Amino acid sequence: MRAVRFHGKEDVRVDEVEEPVCGVGQIKIRPAFVGICGSDLHEYLHGPFAVPTTPHKVTSDQLPTTLGHEFSGTVEEVGEEVTGFKVGDKVAVNPSLSDGTCGSCQMGRYNSCYSIGFIGYSSKAGGLSDHIVLDKKHVVLLPDSMPLDIGALVEPLSVAWHAVNRSPVKKGDTALIVGAGPIGLAILQVLKAQGIERILVVEVSKERLKFAHEFGATKVLNPNEVDTLAEIREFTGDVRGVAVSFECTGVQAGMDTAIGGTRVRGTTVTVSLWGKPPVINAMALVHGERHIAGAAVYEPEDFQAVIDAISSGKITPRPMITSKIPMQDVVDRGIKALICEKESHVKILVDISA
Repeated sequence: MRAVRFHGKEDVRVDEVEEPVCGVGQIKIRPAFVGICGSDLHEYLHGPFAVPTTPHKVTSDQLPTTLGHEFSGTVEEVGEEVTGFKVGDKVAVNPSLSDGTCGSCQMGRYNSCYSIGFIGYSSKAGGLSDHIVLDKKHVVLLPDSMPLDIGALVEPLSVAWHAVNRSPVKKGDTALIVGAGPIGLAILQVLKAQGIERILVVEVSKERLKFAHEFGATKVLNPNEVDTLAEIREFTGDVRGVAVSFECTGVQAGMDTAIGGTRVRGTTVTVSLWGKPPVINAMALVHGERHIAGAAVYEPEDFQAVIDAISSGKITPRPMITSKIPMQDVVDRGIKALICEKESHVKILVDISA
C-alpha cells in the first residue's frame, strides 16, 4: 500500500509499505481525508521535532514514520473484542499517544504525558496511507450525516475547543485572538459556538484577516497598519483590555500583544508550539494581576464536543477547506503550498481516494 513517510528534513516520500493486519482490540480504517498541519511543515523545514529519531517510548518506532494525524475514514475491519463499531462506519481519529504511567498520566492529564507522541508522527501508522490499524481507544465515531472531509477537521477543532476550555471566558466577555492561522480561526469558531459575541483578531496577513472577518470576527486589526493595543483599549472602553486572549503566532510580538491586550486580571492562553521561548513581561503580569495558561492538544471529551457542535450547526467549518489534493501531490501542492502560499490557505486536505 502507499504511505507518505517522513525520512528527514525536506525528505517526505510516497513509499510502498506492507499493509497492516487488524488484531485483537483493533480497528482497520481506510483513511478518506487528511489535513496538513503546521507541525508537519515544521518537521519538513527544520527536521525531526515531534518525529522520533530514536525508538519512541510509547510506540518503539523511529524514522521513517508515516505522516497524517488530522484525518477521517471508514471502518474496513473490526478486530476481536471490539464493540460499538461496524464495517462502513464513519470515524475520526484521536492521534494522541501517552505512556499511561508517568506523573501527568496518573493525574489523568494524558495530553501532557511526559512521553507524549502522536499517530502520524511517532509511529509507522499514520493517516496518509491507504490503510491504518489502530487500537479502539483512538477511534471516534462520526454521525452518518457528517461528510468525511468535515470529519478531518475534528482534530484541529478539538485543539481549539481545548484551548477555549482552558480559559475562563464566559458569555458577555470580549476575547482577543492573536494570529489567524488554522488554529486561530478554529478558536474563533469555537468561541462563537460557545456564545462569545465580541471577538477581536490581530493578524499581519491581509488574506487571513479576510478569513477572520468571514468567520465572524467583530473587528480585525493589522499591526502593520494600526496601533493594535490602542485599538483594543478603545474598543473595550474603561476596562482597557479583553477578558481573555489567545496567542496563536509563536512569535514574541504575538505574545506581547496577547498579554498587553488583556485587562486587569485577564487571562492569556498560549496555544503555539514555540521554537524559541518568548520573553514574558513579568511587570505586566504583576501590575495587572494577569494570568497566563498553556493549552496542550486536547482531551478525549473535546472530540465529542466538537462533533456535537458541528452536528448542531454551531460550528460550520467547511470554509476552512481551501484545497483538496491527491496523495502523490502532498509535497508540491500540499506542504510547499502551505509554506509558500500560506496566506491563501487555511486547511489543505489530502484526498486518499484521488
